[in-house]
Amino acid sequence: MERKKYKGKKMIKKKNIAKNQLLNETNIIPVYARHALNSPVPKYEMPEDGMLARAAYDLIHDELIMDGNSRYNLATFVTTWMEPEARDIMMETLDKNMIDKDEYPQTAEIEERCVNIIGRLWNVPDKNNFIGCSTIGSSEAAMLGGMALKWKWKEKRKKMNKNIDKPNLVMGINVQVCWEKFCRYWEIEPRYVYCEKDRFVIDPKIAASLCDENTIGVIGIMGSTYDGSYEPIEELQKELDKLQKEKGLDIPIHVDAASGGFIAPFIQPEIKWDFRLDRVKSINSSGHKYGMVYPGVGWVVWRDEEALVEDLKFYVSYLGGKMATFAINFSRPGSQICAQSYNFLRLGKKGYTEIQSSLQKIALHLSSEIAKIGPFKLISKGDDIPVFAWTLKGKAPFTLYELAERLRLRGWLVPAYPMPKNREDLVVQRIVVKNGFSFDMAAMLLKDMKKAIDYFYSKNNQKESIPEQQFRH
Repeated sequence: MERKKYKGKKMIKKKNIAKNQLLNETNIIPVYARHALNSPVPKYEMPEDGMLARAAYDLIHDELIMDGNSRYNLATFVTTWMEPEARDIMMETLDKNMIDKDEYPQTAEIEERCVNIIGRLWNVPDKNNFIGCSTIGSSEAAMLGGMALKWKWKEKRKKMNKNIDKPNLVMGINVQVCWEKFCRYWEIEPRYVYCEKDRFVIDPKIAASLCDENTIGVIGIMGSTYDGSYEPIEELQKELDKLQKEKGLDIPIHVDAASGGFIAPFIQPEIKWDFRLDRVKSINSSGHKYGMVYPGVGWVVWRDEEALVEDLKFYVSYLGGKMATFAINFSRPGSQICAQSYNFLRLGKKGYTEIQSSLQKIALHLSSEIAKIGPFKLISKGDDIPVFAWTLKGKAPFTLYELAERLRLRGWLVPAYPMPKNREDLVVQRIVVKNGFSFDMAAMLLKDMKKAIDYFYSKNNQKESIPEQQFRH
């Protein structure tokens, strides 16, 4: 028994030493000499003991260095820069749960203001009779728009005593993957308009020909993720108008304006794509793309209350009354909503117009210069949203995948990928110009691209060999 007691005391003493070592580590000890940073830390199991806050921060911070600089990420559409004041607002509101309308009524009020601003931006026909909400991103917003189309179709079919077993949705093959997920999750047949030759967006005539009595709607895109192009929404409406005259089919449109929703209203107001078109029943967009908010906010707006069936509305307590809620997600911080409101106040229409115009100028400049420096053919040039793509023309001593890898050595993320089904033979490279990307950064990118191209030509298509390193002591 005495021996067991002794062992127990020894173990307690050892734990106390470890605990004291943790407590005694102060800022006097150099950061990387601290116990937590000079010995292995378990990665897939929770450690037995904790560590200093600064040590935990340094461990994670140092690992994240490997992610590179997000400002050099020209693959993502997502905002990578905001003003310090906007970041302050976000930090101050991270603890506010957006779903708790009654507990945080002013955050709910700010969301409602943003919905009103966006609805008016998209030209709702009646400023007192439309509905919308914030979401975690444009994908959730798109799914809400799609759900409303399906439920509205079901409601109509039930009144006609017709079956509701085989709904379908018509869209271009270039849609974002969220639409494929939507069709699978909600058991809807996707009907695709495939790419043909140099057409990489929807063809309105083909789209109309795919519609029938089970079509819940047609999706139009304002800013394809493949090349940045707008789809001809107004032409799509005209073809659907013809279809209704010929066959009596009244098919609605949902516009996926994930990117273009915060571009077209400011720099291309003449394009009719929004609620000025009668068939457009709902629009989704991303606040964290060209709405210029850090990741975590999207928006969906319906042209009127009738476009969103009552079955999809749920009601929560709000200031002694009730407020409708219809988002899919529940708990999320109110910080991105407040940041969106900050941008609307800070920039106004003039500020958004100046920024989006500047981004388009940079995109047009960059695309024209890239067409000059290599064996490249532009697929788009950035005159819709400030996004463009190019492909190789003729023979070249490199592939676009190799060029992408070479640019990555300098920190640039410029993706290469095949175009959608029916044109998978065409590999393109794409650049997304966002707020925070300047003419100076564009010049640096062009310089690095020229160096990369010169490297491939000078090596005569031979891959770089890394010489054996010699060390001298």
